Amino acid sequence: MTISVGDKLPDTKLVKATDNGPEAVQSADYFAGKKVALFSVPGAFTPTCSAKHLPGFVEKADDLKAKGVDEIACTAVNDAFVMNAWNKDAGSSDITMLADGNADFVKALGLTMDGSGFGMGTRGQRFSMIVDDGTVTELNVEEGGDFKVSSADYMLGQL
Repeated sequence: MTISVGDKLPDTKLVKATDNGPEAVQSADYFAGKKVALFSVPGAFTPTCSAKHLPGFVEKADDLKAKGVDEIACTAVNDAFVMNAWNKDAGSSDITMLADGNADFVKALGLTMDGSGFGMGTRGQRFSMIVDDGTVTELNVEEGGDFKVSSADYMLGQL
């Protein structure tokens, strides 16, 4: 079953990428008591993700926060070391990187994709959501290879 607006996020383990190394976090704890703009990419350092998706959230971070977002987070089925390197490469200090190395989070959301045709295995679909105190209030899932509804600009229109 795919997560829907109004649903509580499932409680799974994520790994927060930090300069001090990986830090395990439970999703229920991480999303509790705050409004988070969360976006998911199929993979760090991949073309659309690096050229459009992450840069859009970096550029619009102040605008999102001005509209009530407490934190902006990115998740991908990558390890915390890759997520941290991508964060540094993009200069995205306003974005919290949440590694979902085993795809547990996206599996629990029902938002996986099969990237095995590209040698990527199970990945998360490209999506964005607003999570308010652990509850999904907006959900934007892309079709196929599209990049339309999961952007920072699209999300700004929802706030």
